[in-house]
Amino acid sequence: MTQNLRFRTEPTYRHGQEAKTAIILCNLGTPEAPNSQALRVYLAEFLSDPRVVEIPRWIWLIILHGIILRFRPAKSAQKYASIWTEEGSPLKVWTQSQAKSLQALFDQAGERVIVRYAMRYGQSSVGQVMDELKAQGVNKVLVLPAYPQYSGTTTASVFDAFYTWSQKSRVIPEYRFINHYHDHTAYIEALANRVQAHWRTHSKAPLLVMSFHGVPERTLHLGDLYHCECYKTARLLAERLGLEPTQYKVTFQSRFGKAKWLEPYTEPTIRELAKTGTKHIDVICPGFTSDCLETLEEINMEVRHAFLEDGGETYGFIPCLNDEPAWIEALYAIAHQHLQGWELGAPDSAALEKSRARALSLGAKD
Repeated sequence: MTQNLRFRTEPTYRHGQEAKTAIILCNLGTPEAPNSQALRVYLAEFLSDPRVVEIPRWIWLIILHGIILRFRPAKSAQKYASIWTEEGSPLKVWTQSQAKSLQALFDQAGERVIVRYAMRYGQSSVGQVMDELKAQGVNKVLVLPAYPQYSGTTTASVFDAFYTWSQKSRVIPEYRFINHYHDHTAYIEALANRVQAHWRTHSKAPLLVMSFHGVPERTLHLGDLYHCECYKTARLLAERLGLEPTQYKVTFQSRFGKAKWLEPYTEPTIRELAKTGTKHIDVICPGFTSDCLETLEEINMEVRHAFLEDGGETYGFIPCLNDEPAWIEALYAIAHQHLQGWELGAPDSAALEKSRARALSLGAKD
């Protein structure tokens, strides 16, 4: 019952005050440092999410706290240390940069929109960012997950975080949630630009491997959209690049635990390619919009080593979209499509026409 809730103190409201709109770019999250203590805190929050691990909760919590959090943090810390930068975690660095660059596009268009980033797990949390925006008088929020393909394990969990924060707020902002953009023209175009840039500076491999993050196969049978959306993204990207079906392959990485996950698995597939005579491949991770542990350490280090170890000769790693201008333009187009009907201020006509033309050219819909 609501009477048992302790509501947050609401900012002072003034009748007739100006509406403020914010976009929150939400990514997965990252530990605060590449050490065991920080990893234990981060993994405890991440792996405690029932959206992430869908087995009976009491069983899983025993396994998590009795086994996994005793041994996995040290191993994961070593992996994070191998990719950590002077600025911190690559995922956080790139997500910050994306939000800053997206803010710049709205500013250039003369549209009054506040752009922030948040992390589902760790700092800066959805709750922290929402508290800050609420204090600034924001009353309209567009939630833009960093996950192009919808999954209950990721996208839905982001939405859960906003619902949880809202449970203790008396005045809830007007929300809009972007479920997915796996087939958005601007997203596909940004991916194609990334691949073509790699081909211009490196020799083009006869095979492009598109590695997506894996999820348990059980989620597919329970109705999750993720598997189908990954394959649609791959097909659209291949078509945009002019690739025949024999010139690309879809795989799934980052398997965790002993349950069957979506197949084919990335590393075994790439090992088999090397063993059967494939000497040169390019690898891209279309479902990751920022380079992170799974792309920089798993794909560019572990899987690279596996390919070369089993007879491969040239391994082309294609970085994620990160803060490439085409991707920031795509984020603008995707966001703008979902902002329709919300007052964004009164930009000058030239700036507005320029912003609309840019959004339309990248696939946004009226």
